[in-house]
Amino acid sequence: MTTNSVGTAHAEGHGTIHIGDNHNYRSDWRLSVPTAHDAAFDPFAEQHNARCHPDTRTELLCQIRECAHNPHGEIIFWLNGMAGTGKSTISRTVATMFADNGLLGASFFFKRGEGDRGKAALFFPTIASQLIRKIPALEPYVREAIDADGAIATKSLRDQLEKLILQPLDRIGQAMVILVVVDALDECDGNNDVKTIISLLAQANVLCPARLKVFITSRPELPIRLGFKNVQGRYENLALHQIPEPIVERDISAFLRYELARIRNEYNSEALKGLELLSDWPGEPVIQTLAQMAVPLFIFAATVCRFVGDPVWSDPADQLEKVLQYQTNTHGSELDKLDTTYLPVLSQLTVGGTDLQKAAYWLSFGIPIILLAQPLSVSSLARLLNISPRGVSRRLNSLHSVLSIPSKADSPVRPFHLSFRDFLVDPTKRAAEFWIDEIKYHKTLTNRCIQLMSQHLRRDICSLQMPGKRRSEVDQQTIDAALPPEIQYACRYWVYHWKESERLIRDGDLVDQFLKRHLLHWLEVMGLLGWVSESISMVNDLLGLLDVQGSDKVSAFLLDTRRVIRSHCSIIDMSPLQVYHSAIVFTPEQSVVRSTFQHQFPAWLALPPGVDLDWDACIQTLEGHSNWVSTVAFSHDSKTLASGEDNTWITWDSHNFLWLPPTYRPGYSDITASIVAIGYPSGRVLLLAFSFSHDLLT
Repeated sequence: MTTNSVGTAHAEGHGTIHIGDNHNYRSDWRLSVPTAHDAAFDPFAEQHNARCHPDTRTELLCQIRECAHNPHGEIIFWLNGMAGTGKSTISRTVATMFADNGLLGASFFFKRGEGDRGKAALFFPTIASQLIRKIPALEPYVREAIDADGAIATKSLRDQLEKLILQPLDRIGQAMVILVVVDALDECDGNNDVKTIISLLAQANVLCPARLKVFITSRPELPIRLGFKNVQGRYENLALHQIPEPIVERDISAFLRYELARIRNEYNSEALKGLELLSDWPGEPVIQTLAQMAVPLFIFAATVCRFVGDPVWSDPADQLEKVLQYQTNTHGSELDKLDTTYLPVLSQLTVGGTDLQKAAYWLSFGIPIILLAQPLSVSSLARLLNISPRGVSRRLNSLHSVLSIPSKADSPVRPFHLSFRDFLVDPTKRAAEFWIDEIKYHKTLTNRCIQLMSQHLRRDICSLQMPGKRRSEVDQQTIDAALPPEIQYACRYWVYHWKESERLIRDGDLVDQFLKRHLLHWLEVMGLLGWVSESISMVNDLLGLLDVQGSDKVSAFLLDTRRVIRSHCSIIDMSPLQVYHSAIVFTPEQSVVRSTFQHQFPAWLALPPGVDLDWDACIQTLEGHSNWVSTVAFSHDSKTLASGEDNTWITWDSHNFLWLPPTYRPGYSDITASIVAIGYPSGRVLLLAFSFSHDLLT
């Protein structure tokens, strides 16, 4: 990302925005703010993804356009609808429409199961990074905010919005219209964060002169509905299922008519003379039948067209007949209609094979794609599954109707739509041929992750040699060369898959063996990738999965591991190789981890320093305040800790001692469903205390 005004802001890979100054550049000065990679709308990357056909959604798009241009209208337009009703297609269309006329300021397309694209903590930094590109005059003020608080990306959502977006907009003093598109807000992790985002966006225009307009789509899930209930009167909304069925059927018919004509023309251009499809194929009655089968699911129409037009299967007419065989299944619920959407595609995969062959074909590669916590490329998927890349690529050829399969082997494969996963894991369809037993196959993925890590991880994996070398001094290319995507995936998500497999942990099992051989190697990698804080949560998850009987040794090891990480997380995060030096050397003598890895003490250390015999009462030193902390308070259930200094207070999750994003900061007197924050006009915090109900902080 570049700007041509006050300074320069450019984006590099892996979701980081770097800000520099053309006029006063110092080679040792560089600040980074994490952003969500691939969350922003990119016209080039999205050019092959669906937009609304020109003859569809005309009334809806007109309504959205009028709302955006109405100076007296509400700040938020909320479009909600069930899975498969076309919300993301509408979002892309709205983003394109306003990008073309210069009004699109920023966007965030949430995506569950795609890493950072589901994280609320990266929402406002990602929006801010795009606004800098749109409005170069913002750059010095955003840079100033980051310079004043390098940890702004970990602060509350309100702080992020105000300091990275609203205050910079206020300082440039331009009364402009800025449209922000937020797609699939229901796929954002954290129900409280979802409600907070809605609340903050609804009041944004009060705090800056720019006129923000926010277009939000989501399923009508409970947290979303509660979030909007708290901001009554500050948004417009439309439910797609409230659009009259004749209008929906008309729009789907227009889409089918256009797409099937395109398929017919492309097929006829290559067909032998006399074997072409009829000039009016498939005919208006068939189009109307398909439209009736689809209503209200646009995903049905889109999937059918991809299936019929897939050149792998050659004959569009035959493919269409296979779809029409399912028309009797279209009179039930939307979930029942997913059968009609996806069964023709999956049934095609196994034609001519035995039941065993069908199962092996689908299970070997289809399930991992659906269950992955983050998409992987064909190459990485092949290495994770221990299948040849050509084998994976060949099998994927049959799934272009339901999976987005890029032409490059190093680009991620992902389902076109979340409803495909919903269909496959639906617990009411356990007897169905293609039903996925998530628990069983998460176990398979866990095993593969641990196998990969066991084979690949080693000490000083990036060959840094110098134990004091900082992570910030290691370029990303060096890290990526040593840790390809499937290894990064395994290190970050192996505990997730173990937890989802619902297995208990016992002495001597796979987890016990892996950690007693590779714990330090794994922590080194987590440090290199900036994920040390996540490792605390992962160890906590493992502790929650211990078998009551037969886990005494691994339990002691995990408890000690948590103490080691908490005591040394800052140094490991700063200089990952210190896990073999400071971390292990300065751990108490009776530490289980120290005794397990004592053979890895630095060779030059002839006489190790004297350390305590056992752990003391200090679990972890919390870092985040810039001044002396004047008051602290635990909630009565001991799950939350609050700390305050002169003008700042922070809430912590006492389970892993990570920051919790408070909805409001001192200086305001506001009440939400879960928090009361009381501050004095000076901003000075004198005392913090929790109510006995745990939901009030005063």
